[in-house]
Amino acid sequence: MGLTPIKLPYQSAKNRLFGVQPRMSSSFQQIPTFNINDPYSHDRQPNRRTTRRNGLPINMLVSQQKRISNSRLAVIVFGVVALLAGLILSSVPWVHYIILKNLKIWNGTLSYHYWQKPGVLRLTKVFIFNVTNPDGFLYNGEKPKLQEIGPFVYRENMEKVNIHFNNNGTVTYQHKKILEFMPHLSVIKNDEIKLTVPNIPLLTLTTQANSLPSILKSSLSAILRFSSLTPFKHVTPQQLVFGYDDPLTSLANSYYPKGKRPPKQMGLFLMRNGTLDEVSTIYTGHNGMENFGLLDRVNGMEELPFWKGSCNSIKASEGSFFPPREFTKSDLVHVYDKDLCRVWALRYRKDVVKDGITAGYYTPDDNLLETVDKNPDNACFCEDDTDCTVKGLQYIGPCQFNAPVYLSFPHFYKADPKLLEDVEGLSPDQEKHETFLKIQPRLGVPLEARVKVQLNLKVEQSNIYPTSNFRSITFPIMWLEEGVSDLPDNIHRWIYMATTFVDTAVPLFTYGLILGGALVLVAVFVRTYHQIVFSRENIERGRQSILRRGSSILVNGQHRLLIVRESYHRISNTVQETDVDAQQLLS
Repeated sequence: MGLTPIKLPYQSAKNRLFGVQPRMSSSFQQIPTFNINDPYSHDRQPNRRTTRRNGLPINMLVSQQKRISNSRLAVIVFGVVALLAGLILSSVPWVHYIILKNLKIWNGTLSYHYWQKPGVLRLTKVFIFNVTNPDGFLYNGEKPKLQEIGPFVYRENMEKVNIHFNNNGTVTYQHKKILEFMPHLSVIKNDEIKLTVPNIPLLTLTTQANSLPSILKSSLSAILRFSSLTPFKHVTPQQLVFGYDDPLTSLANSYYPKGKRPPKQMGLFLMRNGTLDEVSTIYTGHNGMENFGLLDRVNGMEELPFWKGSCNSIKASEGSFFPPREFTKSDLVHVYDKDLCRVWALRYRKDVVKDGITAGYYTPDDNLLETVDKNPDNACFCEDDTDCTVKGLQYIGPCQFNAPVYLSFPHFYKADPKLLEDVEGLSPDQEKHETFLKIQPRLGVPLEARVKVQLNLKVEQSNIYPTSNFRSITFPIMWLEEGVSDLPDNIHRWIYMATTFVDTAVPLFTYGLILGGALVLVAVFVRTYHQIVFSRENIERGRQSILRRGSSILVNGQHRLLIVRESYHRISNTVQETDVDAQQLLS
């Protein structure tokens, strides 16, 4: 008896990996198997349902007609990757990490270029109070009648120079400001009108001389009689802002000690044009966004030299960037400017929308210029010879060569009503005179800013000629508005993409990945199930099973199921034989 060779089908490594059965052709022989305990086992067909059940699930998903389907495998991989990517990206703030990385100040970043040279239209609007009744005030006891003239608009071209990055996450620099007059935005050319304003150098001298001995005051009065100085001065707006010759300031510049010398000319903006002497150091954000944009040092000092205690704090922004509110969770931001001579606290009031971008609306804190009785924290701003009992005034003499200059909001807005009663022509209005900032809470970038302050000269009556008739009063000189209304297009576009667009697009993208990946996998499962259940051979097998199991004969007038195993049984033509066989089967 010879042995018959058996041919085995070839199976690729990829099919073996995924458990795909080799495809049988007519030339291959099925290996017969026998069960010694069942002599009829060789007559039965293999149970294909069991064979199917023993296969791996991945086998069914990635194969088609018993071969690996590359396209189906690619679709499954895509669905799994999309689903996992969506789940991971929805739980990790990956977009915020990218945004904050580019927000930190470092050479070459977009935020650095904006900080270094903003390129915004930064305008300074000056409103000067013209005194229409100087003689009536001096000799007839009238209240000063003030006529607001303005605005005189100046464009401020600002950039930061002498920049040096430090190893502790800070950067040191100086401001360079150039003010350019904008006649087309101004009420009138600044050299075409003469205004009557208090003689600031003379009134400063006579007010400070009140503390001198009588003999010195008499000597000073005698000297001033031989001068042509008067309590009021007639100047153009250009002269008041950028300087005019004055004998008293020129004398003080010659004899005052170095470091306390005023300029040779009298001008309110003289020290604001050109490269400023002040050297500032701020945090870049590399050591944490909680201090982003805040001052670390001013002129190498960790605090101001003007006041006492906590009033010398410089923990504030210089105005370019603020620590994002999403990090600080604070309703207060702090601003420092040399002209303010202190840190200002601004409080969050509400959310507003500026050009499609959500921002926090900030105004000065209610206790900022409050009296010491109601806000004890302001006590350190009060020197022995200054009055801190009037609401709405802030002494800034230490930053103005010790002149009796006080800061307030325009038209004495939110100030003591007595200040308004002493003059005529002022009418405070919240919309016109309130300082505000609109700061994006996620980035800490101001979208719009309006800082509005008024300069006042606090005069104390003196018996020194020629100011003996000038009564004690807090005299408004001018008020100004500094600010930015619109950002450059590239900066606005970047802020919009990093806030409004991201808030909408990122959830759609991440949840879209999750939904898309899930739908792809479900579709693959459904398609695979459909192909398996409704294959041609399964349909044929089901039809034959129905024929077998559904066959019945009429026995004793009733339908009885004829149980058949593995194959059809031939039924005899005689009723008697059929009846006996049926009874045996049912017994």
